[in-house]
Amino acid sequence: MSPETSSDELRRRLDEVDEAGLVRFVKRHLDSLDVTVLRQLLRHPFLSAEVIQLLLDDSPLASSYELRRELAGHPRTPEARALQLVTSLYWRDLMRLGAEARARPTVRRAADRRLGERLPGLASGEKVAIARRCGAGLLPRLAEDPNPRVFAALLDNPRLTEGLLLRLLSRESLRPEILALVARSRRWGLRYRTKLPICRHPNTPVAVSLGLLPGLKKQDLKLISGDPRLPRAVRRRADLLLGKLA
Repeated sequence: MSPETSSDELRRRLDEVDEAGLVRFVKRHLDSLDVTVLRQLLRHPFLSAEVIQLLLDDSPLASSYELRRELAGHPRTPEARALQLVTSLYWRDLMRLGAEARARPTVRRAADRRLGERLPGLASGEKVAIARRCGAGLLPRLAEDPNPRVFAALLDNPRLTEGLLLRLLSRESLRPEILALVARSRRWGLRYRTKLPICRHPNTPVAVSLGLLPGLKKQDLKLISGDPRLPRAVRRRADLLLGKLA
């Protein structure tokens, strides 16, 4: 690379390029781009689909993992190319892409599917990290993991909504330790709409249900009192509480 096309010089010129000149700039200096210039180019306000195609097809950096990672989630990357790039990403970047708001929904879903396919081969600690930060599309799949630590991390995920959690709590196969985790959660355990399905789930540990029943409304205690699926001790406590409310 000659002094006049050094990395520092290219970055300086790139700062001055307008929308009309960006394609010409990239075509002219395609063989001189290095990673530092690439990072600046990917943040350029006039980065276009045409420039992205040039980078992916003709740039010496086309095989760069950093380029593939950044362009997979870029909103101006042609969708077909973005979907191709998703298949080459590591699990951490698939996790970030699935939660990336600016990425196309189709690309986020593809990242979630790809990561979901890889989950069986990942260690428990990796699944915990994913459950804590992944996009909403992967949360139902992670909720099926047998390790309670994964579900506990899922409860801290900012993309877990009350609606999704209620759907998870409606699963008949939900294990007692998972229901207890939700009941103890600082984020979810105090919500009335969460307490009720926990108390009405036949797999909830008796001690957990007994601790929640005093906070329920009369009409909901009646539902629990008359539900034959629930343990006798839970139904009797509901009856006692209803007597106090009468």
